[in-house]
Amino acid sequence: MLQFQPPGFGHQVVQTSLGKIVYYTQTTEPWLIAGSENLPPLIFLHNFGGGASAYEWSKVYPAFATNYRILAPDLIGWGESDHPVRDYQINDYLSTITEFIKLTCYSPVKVVASSLTAALIIRLAIQQPDLFASLFIVCPSGFNDFAQSSGRRLPLQLINTPLLDNLIYALGAENEVAVRNFLENFLFVKSQRLTPEMVEAYLASAQQPNAKFSALAFLRGQLYFDLSLYLPQLITPTVILWGQKAQFTTVELGQRLAKINPDTVKNLHIIPETGILPHLEMPEVVIDLLQRYL
Repeated sequence: MLQFQPPGFGHQVVQTSLGKIVYYTQTTEPWLIAGSENLPPLIFLHNFGGGASAYEWSKVYPAFATNYRILAPDLIGWGESDHPVRDYQINDYLSTITEFIKLTCYSPVKVVASSLTAALIIRLAIQQPDLFASLFIVCPSGFNDFAQSSGRRLPLQLINTPLLDNLIYALGAENEVAVRNFLENFLFVKSQRLTPEMVEAYLASAQQPNAKFSALAFLRGQLYFDLSLYLPQLITPTVILWGQKAQFTTVELGQRLAKINPDTVKNLHIIPETGILPHLEMPEVVIDLLQRYL
């Protein structure tokens, strides 16, 4: 959704095995200066859930556009990227994110990611450590951590019922009232931080053709896994940020995950009075924390 991007950012496209991935990067002034194409890459990856897209990080990545080549993709099935009609699985994202990195960057790369996508990046960094220089992750969770499911809010039988699943998505993600309610009550801590633009961006992503397939795969739990089983194997230097009042994935979960691998997880920063999207609620705080390490 180019209309929601910061000034100076446009979109590019790469072709993966599951379709095209649209990503946002510096394309015009004030960012394009001599030699800017040689800047080191910095990748921002969004969360999953109805209406998710690269917009999630749009209040943060302009702060790094002078020193890095920003790449903020809409993952397959989300935003303006292709939405293949398929039964999405974890390997779909492990493979297409890998393809995206190899097609757009020279290794190793620094990656900023949130929630379930952050957990997937940890798995990728374990599989292919040479791809990554460092990870900066917000509320990472496989939503089945320590064998305890934390993401599904509706009975699986309802979500898997033909036609009813379409109705659930239509009522829960494809209208402005539902989007605003979800952001206010589940993702944000203070509703006054939610802007009309944020609601419009999430709604525009949710209304893309065939957007329901990836969202329903997430809602059904098809993409869930136990992150605690993977973290001990991680060797890529990692910093974790956590919204103090994040729903579904609590601060206690973050502290428990960080303790699994203290040699690799360099720090866990808890951001007060924010939920699972502190980079949208209080982007200035997240920018400051990232600047300390980047």
